[in-house]
Amino acid sequence: MNRTVTVVLLLLSIIQAKSQMVPHRLQANGKAITLNLPAGYDVRVALDGLKRVRFLTKSPDGRIFATDMFNRTDNRRGQVLILDGWEPTENRFTRAIPYLQNLRNPNSLAFFTDASGQTWLYVALTDRLVRYRYKSGDVQPSSAPEVLAHYPDYGLDYKYGGWHLTRTVEFGTIAGKPRMFVSVGSSCNACAEKEAVRATISVMDPDGSHSRIVVKNVRNAVGLLWDQTSSSLLATNMGDDQLGDKAPEDTLLRFSADEIVAAFTSGKPIDVGWPACYVEGGKIHPDPELGKTLGACAAVKVPLTGFAAHSSPLGVEKVANGEYLIALHGAGHPRIGTGYRVISVTENDWKAKDFMTGFLETSTRRSHVIGRPCGIMRLDNDRYLITDDLLGAIYVVFRSRGH
Repeated sequence: MNRTVTVVLLLLSIIQAKSQMVPHRLQANGKAITLNLPAGYDVRVALDGLKRVRFLTKSPDGRIFATDMFNRTDNRRGQVLILDGWEPTENRFTRAIPYLQNLRNPNSLAFFTDASGQTWLYVALTDRLVRYRYKSGDVQPSSAPEVLAHYPDYGLDYKYGGWHLTRTVEFGTIAGKPRMFVSVGSSCNACAEKEAVRATISVMDPDGSHSRIVVKNVRNAVGLLWDQTSSSLLATNMGDDQLGDKAPEDTLLRFSADEIVAAFTSGKPIDVGWPACYVEGGKIHPDPELGKTLGACAAVKVPLTGFAAHSSPLGVEKVANGEYLIALHGAGHPRIGTGYRVISVTENDWKAKDFMTGFLETSTRRSHVIGRPCGIMRLDNDRYLITDDLLGAIYVVFRSRGH
């Protein structure tokens, strides 16, 4: 074997090793789960004993806050938790401190410090958006909540393809001024909405004033991320269900600051097309039934990329320059089998690559859902927290020693 062939084979073996998914067997809430990650990464259970843990954020004093919706029903048993007692050698939190309790389906939260120096904690609930005064070291709010907005809070149960009860809040900076984004899902699987705020993304000032819808017909944009580098808002979106198991694609959308400003000033929101239009093969198509009556698709926003139908993309996080992790929560019916993983995409081609799998067990005749990834938060350069709202656990993913 000549030297050139030897070098080529060595390079191929290195590439193969780097792309290989390595299994890691874990125990969370008394249940076993085997999570597969690329070679060079490790994973631990950072905290378990939770219920329906959803999204994470970091406070100005460096603490990690999480939402817990309790279960999938419409309830008032949700909490905001402080993840406390981080042990770096164990990659684990020692406990969760309840910061807020008896909340109606808390899904998303964010911190913002205003021009006076006052820090606020924003919590997106089903029926309203609230904020609390916050100071470093708080273990509970020191004042009553301020209600900034009200949202529709009724609809069919999720078992019947009904309304989306989660709300998401995110902050960004447009033209040098802080702005708050709030997404509200649709009231149905596929219908003409009667309430303007359903299936939209709104933008407003941090105190809730000057609110205006800037994106419409976005069925359920649960994951929002402001990308300061590109000055744009990224949103994950779920397609509807009436086209079968293979369509439509779920999507990742990006709205530039210029597009948002134009939508705000003109009063004409950016149109994502649901339910008259759907995405397949990276192209916009009219729905065979709804598209005939609910509008055309020529002006619909084209997504950055699409995912297999019913993958249910939720959390999105930027983990490196031009690289993002996205949690695919998984299909509502396990037999479909799409999602149930965390994927990575890069700005080079936006093609999805597996980053974490193992949430769906398919070795038996029937698919068995073990966990469902939801929220992602970057701790530092090589560590990420990922929530599992089915198993009630939070995982920490980090670089292995030697990598």
